[in-house]
Amino acid sequence: MWPLIEKRKGDWYPAGLPTSNMHGLQGYKVFIAIAMTLGNGLYNCFKVFSRTITGLFRQVRGNQAIPVANQPTTLDVSNRLSYSYDDQCRTQIFLKDQIPIWFSVAGYVTIAVISTILLPHLFRGLKWFTWWSPCRPRPRGMWCDELMMDIVLTASDLMQDFKTGYLTLASPRSMFISQVIGTAMGCIISPCVFWLFFEVFDDFGLPDSQYPAPFAIVYRNMVILGVQGFSALPKNCLSLCYGFFAAAILINFIKDMMGKKLGSLVPLPIMAMAIPFHIGPYFAIDMCTGSLILFVWEKLNKGKADAFVPAVASGLICGDGIWTWPSSILALAGVKPPICMKFLSRATNTKVTRSDSSIIYGSFHTGQVGYPGTQGLQSQQ
Repeated sequence: MWPLIEKRKGDWYPAGLPTSNMHGLQGYKVFIAIAMTLGNGLYNCFKVFSRTITGLFRQVRGNQAIPVANQPTTLDVSNRLSYSYDDQCRTQIFLKDQIPIWFSVAGYVTIAVISTILLPHLFRGLKWFTWWSPCRPRPRGMWCDELMMDIVLTASDLMQDFKTGYLTLASPRSMFISQVIGTAMGCIISPCVFWLFFEVFDDFGLPDSQYPAPFAIVYRNMVILGVQGFSALPKNCLSLCYGFFAAAILINFIKDMMGKKLGSLVPLPIMAMAIPFHIGPYFAIDMCTGSLILFVWEKLNKGKADAFVPAVASGLICGDGIWTWPSSILALAGVKPPICMKFLSRATNTKVTRSDSSIIYGSFHTGQVGYPGTQGLQSQQ
């Protein structure tokens, strides 16, 4: 898509804009990805909400009590037998050690009071009532939106941790306490990690750098869109966003209609398209490679695949993240990679090949024999 849109340079958007400008090609990349993410999220929210309401309605209509640990239930035997013994044990343990309602309410009120008092002192110019103000300056709006994004992400992570706790027979209360401890540690560790990246990599955060911080760019431009409106989008970007928003919903709907077996062969649009639209194709390649490995593993031994896939996937994700530290140390020491790989278009590759050939020919002609990248050719260039 990007080469096609890039050919519209000078028509859809000004030709002289830098690659990082949101009014140029970067705007299409970011906002199309956001549109697909919104479509994917709204569809799944509606699906979960509708299934929850339907399940509650059936239970109330059939005079069935919601199953609670250590309490008898009126669910029929056939419904109970549809769950495996492991699932019954998981449900029993998960519902046994719940967090009291009074503690949740007290926590909400306490944190709200603390935030209302401290945030205006941490972020100068941010008033306690800013969150509902319809007319707000852009910096103030960015602060509020980023704070809200962090809160929602933390809550989302906690829900994922609860799911992990359910699968591993862990106590919800212990998962919650661990989340609190981890969040407190993150308040100290995250600024240190940001400082390390900011000091080590001169081009940190730039779109074409090794660490472009893509989600920071997404969040920033979502705020700009909320403040400036659709006028901030380049030409025809909004129409493309509408189309890909609808496509994300349609793909999810088709995936659900195909059933579990065939639907598993259809990738989620947010993973296959939305995220790679913005951060590059390597993410989709990783997902595709992992899916192929899982497909072959299930054909060879489905039992072991179902049991060990979460552990293998977690190891791969952790390994990929841990490599950031050796990479930072090497960058601090000034170590450069011995070789580099790039995927170029046919036209760009032709230009590079012609350029390298002329450089090598010139080196032989002047008596400086070498290859592109060596010291002799660098002096010749």
